[in-house]
Amino acid sequence: MRLEYFQMVDRIAALDPEARLVRTECRVPDQSPVFEGHFPGYPILPGVLMIETMAQTGGWLVLATLRFAAMPFLIQAREAKMRSFVSPGQLLHGQATLVHDGSGFAVVEARLTSEGKKVAEAELRYRVVPFPNDTLRAQMLDTARRIGVAPTHFPEASGHGA
Repeated sequence: MRLEYFQMVDRIAALDPEARLVRTECRVPDQSPVFEGHFPGYPILPGVLMIETMAQTGGWLVLATLRFAAMPFLIQAREAKMRSFVSPGQLLHGQATLVHDGSGFAVVEARLTSEGKKVAEAELRYRVVPFPNDTLRAQMLDTARRIGVAPTHFPEASGHGA
């Protein structure tokens, strides 16, 4: 995780667009300016960043399912529950299942776990639109390669070009 840059997902552990499932790994940094104010002397990851971590986990699934033809933007978090505190250095496992994709929207059910225990969960909705520019699309493709999205999930694998 690079909290200051909102890069929450470190690695794609499993991605299967046909099964509509993604699993991610996200290590909370030991040090971050976020922890200086949240909370002094008792640093914990803000709940909003847990939601962002789940949103990015689900977003990678939507991107791969669409073969990077469109960009999902988070528009709603429903039934969000933070079940335990998350401390600096803690390893989070993200999981998202795509429950709807169509009509310009996508919906995922997402959760975070750590050491086998639920940390957070939510139903997340995205507005799916064409990439607003080539710069964003190129950056998303570069990040996807860096975090381990398999080449078979890229547009060039199907001959559609990047």
